[in-house]
Amino acid sequence: MDNKHWQWRFAAGIDEIPAAEWDLCLAEDGQTEPDNPFCRHAFLKALEQSGSVCAAAGWQPMHLQLFCNDRRLAVMPLYLKDHSWGEYVFDWAWADAYQRHGEAYYPKLVCAIPFTPVSGPRLGIAPEARAAAADIQQALAKLFWQLLESYSSWHWLFVSKGQLDSLRHLPQTLVREGTQFHWFNRGYSQFDDFLARLNSKRRKNILKERRALADLQFVWLRGDELQDWHWQLFYRCYRQTYLKRSGHGGYLQPDFFKQLGKLMAAEVRLLLVHRLGETPQQALACALYLQGKDTLYGRYWGALEEIPALHFEACYWQGIDYCIKNGLSCFNAGAQGEHKLIRGFECVTTYSLHGIAHPGFREAIADFCQTEAGNNRLYQAQLQQALPYKKGD
Repeated sequence: MDNKHWQWRFAAGIDEIPAAEWDLCLAEDGQTEPDNPFCRHAFLKALEQSGSVCAAAGWQPMHLQLFCNDRRLAVMPLYLKDHSWGEYVFDWAWADAYQRHGEAYYPKLVCAIPFTPVSGPRLGIAPEARAAAADIQQALAKLFWQLLESYSSWHWLFVSKGQLDSLRHLPQTLVREGTQFHWFNRGYSQFDDFLARLNSKRRKNILKERRALADLQFVWLRGDELQDWHWQLFYRCYRQTYLKRSGHGGYLQPDFFKQLGKLMAAEVRLLLVHRLGETPQQALACALYLQGKDTLYGRYWGALEEIPALHFEACYWQGIDYCIKNGLSCFNAGAQGEHKLIRGFECVTTYSLHGIAHPGFREAIADFCQTEAGNNRLYQAQLQQALPYKKGD
């Protein structure tokens, strides 16, 4: 493909890019939209339309597009950031080091899905241009290094393993590793099959936790079944829990969830929790999930009452049970959380790519990333010994 007529352009909002073209670029071969629901145009649109993502929130959209004449060849979610909140790949220490040396770390460029620590493709290429993927990646790297004449750094967060393998060898690109905990369906036909694989201690603890919640009812609803009162109730739960945990009401505006239900009804799953004999309108807790092609994603949760073990039931056991009943192969319940390990979740490595403009800081951060990666692998090896499955399984 002749690259003489290639031109990079920025979009100040996701609505400047047609949804069908965005989704096609980020879809697998032969599909029209991404398997990963967070990469879809609709998810980014809900964030922007609700005001959860905007310049005032420190996430200024400047989505990247590659054109050949008037044909859109590639897209990338891109933001100008003046802080590091909502990223889940923590670089506060890097920013502090810059400040101590009288250098400005912000603004920086971030390619990510805001507030979403879920790995996925970050560069989407139109089907007719995929044969030129290597050339597009090289051109992209050249563009980003040109942009570093104006910004301290660029960061591509939670890059899928497939894209990592093709992007990690770009010039002066640093790779950073992290750890998450995901649950995998080993061909279970019912929840008891999963329990049967656990050692006796963990199995008894789980059964005890679940029996203590026998007076509660757990109701799954699809996005197209949700009404305004569902979203109002969910947001009350979400906001109250966020306030208690962090002292603020959360990054996401209430309209984000309504927009999500409207734009992605087929992927949205809401779990309502209420006492037996009470109505759903009297629910005391909610958990919001999104369903991909073969993965369930646990995203947001909240409760109006403190009930022991309810979080584990609503956010872990119910999600596992849902995956088994619906034939899903993986349950991604969110970032971090070593406590997931003893509940049958396994270590998964996450990846991000970083470009640092300042040569001295680039060298220091490269050393840090290399040391951190070694520690991360040792950490995972040690955690592997703590999995609650029976020996030999």
